Amino acid sequence: MDIYQIWTTYNKKWSKYEILAFSVLLLLTVIVLAGCVCRKKINIIQAMAIVTMVIFLGIVFGSTVFTRTSTIRQYELIPFWSWKAIFKYKDWELLKENLLNCILLLPAGALLPIIANHKVKWYRTLLFGVLVSAVIETSQLVFMRGLFEWDDMIHNGLGCMIGSMIINFFMKNKIRD
Repeated sequence: MDIYQIWTTYNKKWSKYEILAFSVLLLLTVIVLAGCVCRKKINIIQAMAIVTMVIFLGIVFGSTVFTRTSTIRQYELIPFWSWKAIFKYKDWELLKENLLNCILLLPAGALLPIIANHKVKWYRTLLFGVLVSAVIETSQLVFMRGLFEWDDMIHNGLGCMIGSMIINFFMKNKIRD
């Protein structure tokens, strides 16, 4: 599949309510951030990074939870089950899925040092990625919109951590205002 096919297959149209809810959230975020920038609590780069993060996470939640069709409640409670299957059955599609799960939250991790305006410790970004993924996985379980699995949380957390480490590597100790 090419990127366009993946995008159109897994990102169905948002409903009017989803668009409205996301628009209100985004507008409130921009208003609050504008106030913070005016009061010099954050700089404009941090504000733009936060807006980018909200948009990015909206797209992620939209494609992983809200636009999926309801099915039966599914879960896999054994950690690293996917890696056992990859090695045992040579399941390369599952390997690709694991790698894509690592990449999913990499941009969020890359935004964290910019939002913080300094380098962020690897374990904090790992925790952030796992927490965001836990919300996604729990939503999938509750709304019956996908497979709840620990492996996704681990892979998403690792991807988030890698994203922050890449930006940390290129950052000076602190971004200049």
